Amino acid sequence: MNPRIDRRDRTIVSQAFRNVRGEWSPDRVVADPVLNRRFAAECRQLGLGADVRTCNRILLNLRKAGHLAGLRSRRTSFPNQDDYEFASEIAIRFLERRDGVTLDDVICDPARAAEFDELAARIAPGYTPLQYRWAALSLRKSRRLPAEPIGRAIPPISVVQERADRINLADVPAAQGLYIFFAGSECLYIGEAQNLRIRLKKHLDHSDNRGLARWLWKHGDEALYVEWQVLPPTTETPTRKAMERELIRSRRPVFNVVRSGARSRAAGGETNP
Repeated sequence: MNPRIDRRDRTIVSQAFRNVRGEWSPDRVVADPVLNRRFAAECRQLGLGADVRTCNRILLNLRKAGHLAGLRSRRTSFPNQDDYEFASEIAIRFLERRDGVTLDDVICDPARAAEFDELAARIAPGYTPLQYRWAALSLRKSRRLPAEPIGRAIPPISVVQERADRINLADVPAAQGLYIFFAGSECLYIGEAQNLRIRLKKHLDHSDNRGLARWLWKHGDEALYVEWQVLPPTTETPTRKAMERELIRSRRPVFNVVRSGARSRAAGGETNP
């Protein structure tokens, strides 16, 4: 790429940002749908032909490189963020795993960001796109959105998320993979299986994980969501189990127990088909 064009693009993006920002930060301008539309229009007005995703990427890169460090910004915060933060985490984790993308990839791309908003709203409805996006950015800033490197090293064939009472088991592949049960603000249980269809049927009929079974008996499956990740058929069992352990460490499910040493395993003493 021509470096002179790069410098010109950076100059235009920087000026467009300054023209529309008011007192807001680069992250706020990218994450806020209203401000972002103004920013994209200003980039076009100043002669930049790049798409919105590229403009947003350039802006974030300018911020990360320290080129906007002299600008003071108002602090963005929302009341009761804890009420929907969990939905933002679930939504971004889902997209990360399904599409192999990062939070910046999602926030910078209007189409991906809109899908993220829809996923988060399905889990915790009643909030704005900006609130969902800002919650995800806040999680990362506070280091509560740790990377899951093994999962990135072995991309899934598919990732599906569905409410438990709407699952048609015939649609669940009889293939190996990982699965996650969650409800409201809690990640409940994470497991791995040689056959996802058989394993999920067992859990939904009568889970042999006592904690999850009690939860289902008390609350039913209408408030429960399940995510399953189909792994490549060449994935070896030790690798699959290592991915499960990493998910448990990262997401801290309520009904899993991680024990140190050679006997480490998920709670429940289950043997996965």
